[in-house]
Amino acid sequence: MNFKGRNKISPEFNMSSMTDIVFLLLIFFMIASTLSKQLDTINVQLPKAKGKTENRRSVAVTITSSNKLYVNDELVNKSYLQQKIIEQMEGIQPPSLILRAENQVSIDEVVYVMNIANQNSIKVVLAVDAK
Repeated sequence: MNFKGRNKISPEFNMSSMTDIVFLLLIFFMIASTLSKQLDTINVQLPKAKGKTENRRSVAVTITSSNKLYVNDELVNKSYLQQKIIEQMEGIQPPSLILRAENQVSIDEVVYVMNIANQNSIKVVLAVDAK
């Protein structure tokens, strides 16, 4: 009697499913890398310095060379700056502010924002470009 099974196991390996997974991972990492730079949406020339950056939840205040003030990409009038910063700090513990001031901004504008942060016990981190 000849008992041969109808279902033979084939030792071949199909690479098409593996290449599909690799291409999906490639697309995922390409999209994720472009979304990782959401903080730098307002293009300013920062001063150069050595230091490390910390990635934590905070509010970004940007001062452009034309003395326009932005709080998290939103243009804010100077008289409403303190109110907007306090409003954005809701739920952030410990409160921290990233100050992004262009090279040509006068020190008075920078000190004004730092004074608001000091009055409200907010830690200020000055953003710079790496050397």
